[in-house]
Amino acid sequence: MHINLIPFVAVWIVLACSVLVLFVRRRLVASHEDDHLHVLQGGPIAQQFTVANQLDRIDKWGKILTAITAVFGLLVAAAYVYQFFVQSAQIPTGL
Repeated sequence: MHINLIPFVAVWIVLACSVLVLFVRRRLVASHEDDHLHVLQGGPIAQQFTVANQLDRIDKWGKILTAITAVFGLLVAAAYVYQFFVQSAQIPTGL
């Protein structure tokens, strides 16, 4: 039994790249984050809430995509190992 795993590896690469894009996006959004709490000023507080909400959204999707990428990668690796053992256990019939 031979299954072509290249399409699955391509999907895994797309998932891994999307995790990397989210990582870069989070770094860019976090660079605009202000580490100090401005209580009496109106403008910076709204900006702090906006940045915090964006970071929460990015973190949520980052965790989801990271878990999906890890599980999918493990499944593809398991399929490859299984296919390797099945092929190596077959007795050649052309002798």
